[in-house]
Amino acid sequence: MVRRLFMLLVVGPAWALPPGPGIVCERWPDAAECADGKPDCTTCHTQPPAHNAFGADIADALLPGAARPLSQADFEAGLPEVLASLADIDSDGDGVPNRAEMTAGANPGNAADTPGGRPVSGCESANPVWNVCGYDAAHAFKKLHLDVCGHSPDYAALEGFRALKSEAQADALADALDRCLDTPFWQGRDGVLWQLAHPKVKPLAVIKSGRDPGYIPLADYDDDYALFVYTQTDDRDARDVLTADYFVVADSLVGYTRVPERMGQNAVLDRRAGMITSRWFFVLNTMFTPVPRAAAAQAYRSYLGFEIARSEGLIEPDEAQELVDYDDKGILDEACAVCHRTLDPLTYPFSRYHGITGRDTGVYDDRRMRRYDEAAGSRIREVPEAGHIFGEPVANLVEWARVAADSEHFARATVKDYWRVLVGHDPTTDEMEAFEALVADFPSVHNYRVERMLHALIRMEAYGAP
Repeated sequence: MVRRLFMLLVVGPAWALPPGPGIVCERWPDAAECADGKPDCTTCHTQPPAHNAFGADIADALLPGAARPLSQADFEAGLPEVLASLADIDSDGDGVPNRAEMTAGANPGNAADTPGGRPVSGCESANPVWNVCGYDAAHAFKKLHLDVCGHSPDYAALEGFRALKSEAQADALADALDRCLDTPFWQGRDGVLWQLAHPKVKPLAVIKSGRDPGYIPLADYDDDYALFVYTQTDDRDARDVLTADYFVVADSLVGYTRVPERMGQNAVLDRRAGMITSRWFFVLNTMFTPVPRAAAAQAYRSYLGFEIARSEGLIEPDEAQELVDYDDKGILDEACAVCHRTLDPLTYPFSRYHGITGRDTGVYDDRRMRRYDEAAGSRIREVPEAGHIFGEPVANLVEWARVAADSEHFARATVKDYWRVLVGHDPTTDEMEAFEALVADFPSVHNYRVERMLHALIRMEAYGAP
């Protein structure tokens, strides 16, 4: 689950303090958001720096006599006691104490967000249309059409589905999903998959080339959308978003063709790593930067679900690995090093690909760092290409992408993307077991095929319960 930093704002400037999420999970380990990540900023805020009810209670109780803004040490010392004092308080007045809300996956500062557990044992549905006590195949049939086809089934189709026996309903659901997955609503330009790719691609029309070019056409992000959709459809390996050594062309309303070369795409065959070596990726994320930390952070966020700026995924290399400030950015200060000990080793494999450099944009160049002088950093020419991901050493970006794509983190992030699209929210505490089963099955049972995974998802209670 993509998280934001847990920010506790007191009187004075806003301070984003990395220890906050960890402290919450240490004190309240049963909080739903601690199961696979950390609490986000909406736990305490409406729109930072504005507090919600829970955040206001924390701000009032947190070392009231101390000078503002609080130091990190004071923050770490005071927060556990405040959390303990507020555990049984109902900050938002919805009738559920704060800790109970977080345990159930609800927001303790939002009265409209209350725990919604599963129906109790022995439930008898009084609803004349839907079975509200569990999975309702007809509800799933209607919801599937809305989510994947973009329209509701007509009355005759829905009533015909209701008349089927349960085994036939399962087959009809599978057939409907297959049909809908081939529609423009799902695959087409600005369809569901394109929208799912938006945060990964981050389209910026002013520098787009190709179709509908901007004022400064530098790269065509349509190629990135095409590759993404291609890897997510039919019986294709979703890991190709990070490992593809080919390109894809969107050649019709719903039509994607794999090609070995693509004009403007400059990464040579043995240096390609799917969407993280596209021309657009380097234009937008490397730009003119010698040490492209933004490129590494974007890849880590988009495909592995970790936001470095929110203290997520801080998995350091071996302790013997020295952190070096090659570009003199002050990263050795401990407040910075806590993230850079992970971020910089993630970044080194990206450093041999050119950003915005005219015809060489996106080109792999093993001598790239030699182009910079000491104005870019006293040791800039020493930046290595080899780095680490998840603590594991990798020699280059192609190896980086392979380790990333084969990781449990990639499987989790991919399944969560589609869970959010179809279920409509992150897994709740009650749904976590089903979600974890889906994550576990994605590499093995579903062999990294998204459409196989979706067939399993639509059969789950989280999807089909009204």
